Amino acid sequence: MSSEYQVPKVWDAKEQQESTWSKTNRPISGATHQEALPVGDHPLQLHSLGTPNGQKVTILLEELLALGITAAEYDAHLINIGDGEQFSSGFVDVNPNSKIPALWDTSVTPPIRVFESGHILLYLAEKFGHFLPKEVAARTESLNWLFWLQGSAPYLGGGFGHFYHYAPEKIKYAIDRFTMEAKRQLDVLDKRLAESPYLGGDEYSIADIATWPWYGNLVLGNLYEAAAFLQVDTYTHVQRWAKEIAARPAVQRGRIVNRTWGEPWEILPARHSAQDIDEVLAQQPPLA
Repeated sequence: MSSEYQVPKVWDAKEQQESTWSKTNRPISGATHQEALPVGDHPLQLHSLGTPNGQKVTILLEELLALGITAAEYDAHLINIGDGEQFSSGFVDVNPNSKIPALWDTSVTPPIRVFESGHILLYLAEKFGHFLPKEVAARTESLNWLFWLQGSAPYLGGGFGHFYHYAPEKIKYAIDRFTMEAKRQLDVLDKRLAESPYLGGDEYSIADIATWPWYGNLVLGNLYEAAAFLQVDTYTHVQRWAKEIAARPAVQRGRIVNRTWGEPWEILPARHSAQDIDEVLAQQPPLA
């Protein structure tokens, strides 16, 4: 076919097609400009954006604060990836991979950098002793699902979400390929959640906190406008789990941090105190 893409002998980054996210990455790593990261007053300094990967960390931090753990207080600084802020020298210092979220723990000397969302969850759960079972079998099962999510979500986001929702050209092969995988993953989750209330078993854990921003938002109709396309209502156990977690106050708080889109009560570019979240959520109209 004359319209078929002709693969060049050598790929040229300059010829890539423009799309919504085409400016968020490069074929090389490292900083593009010198700029220090802002520093707040709290022990934990988070640099992030309210995407599913960013929501993982802010939800966990809000869950820890809800337990009364004041040492989990944090500043959440916005990293606008559309403007290339993840390529600043300051951000590259905390995450050489230039991906959000990234965390500085300044409660220790010298400060510890933590990057990769799943590792940040594990680090915080171990640091504060919550949301990860201590008994070996239960801990292992929770970590099984945490690592499942870390390996599976790129197929949902970078695969299905990209080609179905963001790509400027709709390619049937790509959409079919990643829709198949997205539905297979939902089936994996549905069968697991038919066996137990949470992914790790009887306890709500970082496995659920990691997975909900992706698959919970998806089945609740908050991701990629794809609920009908994927027939998410058929995954009844995932629906039950997603709704239960969505009702948690800490989840409702954490999901809006570093968010720059949506309704007024969902938008909080930066968070420096609990009051910041309270003021935004107060704008939500009462349920009819």
